[in-house]
Amino acid sequence: MPEMRVQRRLMALMSADVVGYSRLMGADEAGTLSALKEMRATLIDPLITEHRGRIVKLMGDGALVEFGSAVDAVDCAVRIQRLVAKQNLGVLDSRAITFRIGVNVGDVIIEGNDLYGDGVNVAARLEKLADPGGICISGMVFDQVKGKLDAGFEYFGTHHVRNIADPLRIYRVVSASVSSRSTSHIAAPAKPSIVVLPFDNMSDDHAQEYFSDGLFS
Repeated sequence: MPEMRVQRRLMALMSADVVGYSRLMGADEAGTLSALKEMRATLIDPLITEHRGRIVKLMGDGALVEFGSAVDAVDCAVRIQRLVAKQNLGVLDSRAITFRIGVNVGDVIIEGNDLYGDGVNVAARLEKLADPGGICISGMVFDQVKGKLDAGFEYFGTHHVRNIADPLRIYRVVSASVSSRSTSHIAAPAKPSIVVLPFDNMSDDHAQEYFSDGLFS
């Protein structure tokens, strides 16, 4: 009987988990589960569906999601982080639900509804390198999304990660792109503004004091 061939496919993968999940659960188990469930139902799952993604599995505080496109995967990740940051405004840091996200493109093994292989493992390693509220992507993902999204990226260097033979070229989505909690509520002025600071007389001629004072007044 011929051996069955392993089914493989190239896909974009998003790995996400909740920052400080054990601490949140220890402080308020029922409240954390309720808030996370509501966030998934009203924010995260609709965005995944909108970007044609599929939740492969949920792992308590984390999730693995597949997409047919790197652009869809990163755009979904950015929009999730933006909306979560907005939703967390006014919430105490000790109670806020915040995510780390990693996105990779790789060849994976398909078994039923589950996925395996280095493509999945790299996505998980990238997520661990992301800042709270941040996103890390592989170099292959960056090559496919640069110039195609309303987001900025910065090179994060080449990293060796656990159980992956070759070093990874990694990029981060810059914080301004995902609206950090400290700045997302600050609106830009409707019109351009100029801030004028006091002038100082830098010379040894004290007779020039009137000139700098006059410019400031």
